[in-house]
Amino acid sequence: MANKILYVCQEITPYLPETEASGLCRALTQAMQERGNEIRTFMPRYGCINERRHQLHEVIRLSGMNLIIDDNDHQLIIKVASIPAARVQIYFIDNEHYFNRGGVYGFADDGERYAYFSKAVLAAMNYLELQPDVVSCHDWQAALIPLLLKTEYRGCFPDAKSVFTIHNIEYQGKCNLQFNYDVLGLGAGCDEILRFDDCTNFMKSAIVTADRVTTVSETYAQELRYPYYSHGLDGVLQSRGSDFSGITNGIDMQVFDPAKIENIAQNFTAKTLREGKIANKLALQQRVGLPEDRDVAVLAMVTRLVGHKGIDLLCYIAERLIQRRIQLVIIGTGEEKYEWYLNTLRDRFGDKVSVNLLFDGGLANLVYAASDLYLMPSKSEPCGLSQLIAMRMGSVPVVNATGGLKDTVWPYNEADETGRGFTFQSYNADDFLAAIDRALALYYNEPEKWLRLAENDMAVDSSWDVPAQKYMALFQNVCGL
Repeated sequence: MANKILYVCQEITPYLPETEASGLCRALTQAMQERGNEIRTFMPRYGCINERRHQLHEVIRLSGMNLIIDDNDHQLIIKVASIPAARVQIYFIDNEHYFNRGGVYGFADDGERYAYFSKAVLAAMNYLELQPDVVSCHDWQAALIPLLLKTEYRGCFPDAKSVFTIHNIEYQGKCNLQFNYDVLGLGAGCDEILRFDDCTNFMKSAIVTADRVTTVSETYAQELRYPYYSHGLDGVLQSRGSDFSGITNGIDMQVFDPAKIENIAQNFTAKTLREGKIANKLALQQRVGLPEDRDVAVLAMVTRLVGHKGIDLLCYIAERLIQRRIQLVIIGTGEEKYEWYLNTLRDRFGDKVSVNLLFDGGLANLVYAASDLYLMPSKSEPCGLSQLIAMRMGSVPVVNATGGLKDTVWPYNEADETGRGFTFQSYNADDFLAAIDRALALYYNEPEKWLRLAENDMAVDSSWDVPAQKYMALFQNVCGL
């Protein structure tokens, strides 16, 4: 039996740049639609979304709905577009005051903005007479919806079940204690649900009120039950018991197919991996100003330069790492201290280090295609997509065995040639360097084994087929079907 599933997402590709969250919402909605479900999706209409390019059309202007935020009555405008390849319909919540800004997140009134978004979604659902079986809500920006479904909108959607998905628990949607009274206007009985650690906490309210809670990998779901990973919410998550679980993300295997992908020097398959790597390596070296050397091991990172991505470990081992026969290519932006250090490293070791403080999708594709090793020393990683893309492109990952990295990169065993990459078990710089050294030893001393490892990684099925089946089962279960 098909389900009516409504997704509430803060970001979706192609309307916003590719991230784990935007990629998941795009791929999962398509995968669930292809399985016969009736899909609707809501997201904000941010100012950076080009309406002409993406063919957004206004469908209705809802006035007089008494959509009150912070004692002000806000008009609701709904626009709609479709992702052609997916045939998925996207409803955009449009509001000049809240969303027509220079950026997406990081504003002082973010709590108020996404409170409006949550209420607007439910008001639009009611007006459009949508009666979903499941409302799938993603991250803190949609975290008020499970609570609203059980309170203010209970009469409108009596049968709708809610599933809340945590993408990154570090960002929880925290506001002051008076937020309910000042902005939401819910009853006093909601205070305890919203309150956590002397503030209003959107994510906590969703964990408590959603019918099911998920996150983006099985291991991350287990980790979040412990204080080290949970940013304070371990007790709340533990209280959900078996109603909290993880489903590991996938990637679009066609989008990242090295035989077809754009912006690389030479397309390749597993059978032509050796030649493809050499051609792309030489092209990358030329583009970023490194000495052309077809045989040197190229290590790469395409990442945000922030603490939880393990950049501090890289900085700690950098000078020792550079003594090896390697080239290091980094793409990304982030914290000033890391940008400064990496620029300094590049200035000192320009023949071995290329640092590109930007995000360029075309250059990123070339880096994946050209690199031999892909580094992900993340302190925590809910799922990770980069390691999946790297393997698809024949770049062997070196990762900290945490979260989704543990679920997708199994340690290589040279004796029987099993595994997908090289791992280290504790968040320690020396262990990270030792894992790189194990990889380099195989690369230089056993080139045929290295080639087979890279070929096997390219063949790994990281598609959305298995995750979609698991979500389908979860949605059926929550609906009692």
